[in-house]
Amino acid sequence: MSMSSSGRSGRRPGPTQTREAIAAAARTQFAEVGYDRATIRGIAQAAGVDPALVIRFHGSKEALFREVMDLPPEAAQALARLAEGPRETVGRRFAETIVALLENPATRPIVVGRIRSASSHPHAAALVRETVTRDLTAVARSLTDDHPEKRAVLAGSAVVGLALARHIVHVEPLASMPAGEVVELMAPTFQRYLVDPL
Repeated sequence: MSMSSSGRSGRRPGPTQTREAIAAAARTQFAEVGYDRATIRGIAQAAGVDPALVIRFHGSKEALFREVMDLPPEAAQALARLAEGPRETVGRRFAETIVALLENPATRPIVVGRIRSASSHPHAAALVRETVTRDLTAVARSLTDDHPEKRAVLAGSAVVGLALARHIVHVEPLASMPAGEVVELMAPTFQRYLVDPL
């Protein structure tokens, strides 16, 4: 490798990598400090780019938030598949799915960022409501016709509470509890909310 090729630094190889670096930095910022305290300058610094590039690629902080806080399609698909298994184990499988989303470094910032930002940002609140009213209600309806909307809200409130306590407020011993133990403890609650008599 020549000195001229090895000595170049400071610019990313292309717009795709730059855009993804900005998106990753934004997800982290929104998860760690919420929408109100996240700044274009802080996101740019974390991504190693000029703040003007953040605006160039995303337009505004609002547009950036909307873009990077979408859950990947696999998350919705995982929730939809819950209806395919036996009703007797749906609470455990739901707990496993939710804990996996929260433990995965790719999806945790999205879930936590939504919840952390929901109290101060209307779009974040809308995203949390949408997850409950669309995704969780679809799951509940596929399992029972006994108050599926109510069941979805109850399950959603438990998910929000779990994420808030474990990953935002860091309440012990929940914050440092092994993921498998969290699944074991949450599974009966989700089972009741989703299919057992209310």
